[in-house]
Amino acid sequence: MTGRERIRSAIEHKEPDRVPVDFGSTPSSGISAIAYSNLIKYMELDDLPVRVYDVVQQLAEPDDQILDLFEIDVIDVGRVYNTDLSRWHETVLANGHTAWYPDWFHPKQQEDSSWKAFDKTGRYIARMPAGGTFFDQVYFPFFDGYPSDYHDLARIMNTAMWGAYPTSPWDHAEEEDFWPALRKKCIELRETTDRALMLGAGCNLFEWGTFLRRMDNFLMDLIVQPDEVERLLDALMEVHMDTLDKICHWVGDVVDIVRFGDDLGTQQGPFMDPAIYRRLFKPRHTQLAEYVHKNSRMHTYLHSCGSIYQMIPDLIEAGIEILNPVQTNAADMEPARLKKEFGKDLTFWGGGIETAYVLNNGTPEEVRKMVLERLEIFSPGGGYVFNTVHNILPEVPPQNIIAMFNAIREFNGQKPLPLTGRI
Repeated sequence: MTGRERIRSAIEHKEPDRVPVDFGSTPSSGISAIAYSNLIKYMELDDLPVRVYDVVQQLAEPDDQILDLFEIDVIDVGRVYNTDLSRWHETVLANGHTAWYPDWFHPKQQEDSSWKAFDKTGRYIARMPAGGTFFDQVYFPFFDGYPSDYHDLARIMNTAMWGAYPTSPWDHAEEEDFWPALRKKCIELRETTDRALMLGAGCNLFEWGTFLRRMDNFLMDLIVQPDEVERLLDALMEVHMDTLDKICHWVGDVVDIVRFGDDLGTQQGPFMDPAIYRRLFKPRHTQLAEYVHKNSRMHTYLHSCGSIYQMIPDLIEAGIEILNPVQTNAADMEPARLKKEFGKDLTFWGGGIETAYVLNNGTPEEVRKMVLERLEIFSPGGGYVFNTVHNILPEVPPQNIIAMFNAIREFNGQKPLPLTGRI
């Protein structure tokens, strides 16, 4: 099977020839630039550039050589943009290693060694502390209240951190020929790789409320100002549906998976009563998924962190086919329980190993053991793509990353990669 066939087979709940694997196709399933730089140095491949393609989370774009080595089955179409190193400029990571930022991102280091980042107008919108490994949002456009109308919402969204610093291809979205160029690049990519193609559409709803109002304010708004929340959500849907219409029209017959995002859970449970989700967000998630299914050949993928067990039946009803990152260390998210109750209706994309407990602090043998246990649970009958529980953290040792991939190879009946030196 090709990588594309392997991914599509898994989504169709058919068991592929081997477990399909993701590494870096999304900014929620990738690797910290620090962890990546440590990995390639450990592998004596430090001639490879460390491109920080997600500047907010400080994530690296894995090189094609790394994807080939680890036999990755899916890629983000954004990687075909900014391929020339002249589109990047040099920076230094918190571990002292050299990396590269997109040419449009120029944070300024302060006297206390922290970093401040700005939008196109020069407004201070994000900060990374000294020695930090990601940026925090500090400017919230609607912090003082909701506007009287939303005629300028798309522009305002670009003043919030997550809108101001997009990952590719969306950093090119304002270019006059963006959509036909995107189609051309996607077709070329499909013809030159046998991996599945992923495109992030965003279309966040709850999260955009928190980006615009700030988390604490928006959570209270769900209870005390539901009418204002609905008015904002309606305006967001206009923006999202316009983008989704263009995605389906231009690349819906080329891309395999369209990715939505909306973190709905905390470590202990959902951010909101499920009844609130069903009233405010489920109808809109349904509208997004239905549009994709009616107007493209793409599969629908939702990234949502946290304990969302109570909402999974609603997500399935809404038309979500793939769930990521499968945060198995959150309440009610036990792997066997999820597979038993929802494995016939959802493809689980993640949950392969805990990044915050085992992958960063465990031994290679502990990593191996957990990966094999998770594969035994999730992979039977298809409906599974291996991925970590969210991004690989900066402190994860290179030996553990290689041990993770070797455990997958062991499960698939393949020979292991060496654990030391150039591979």
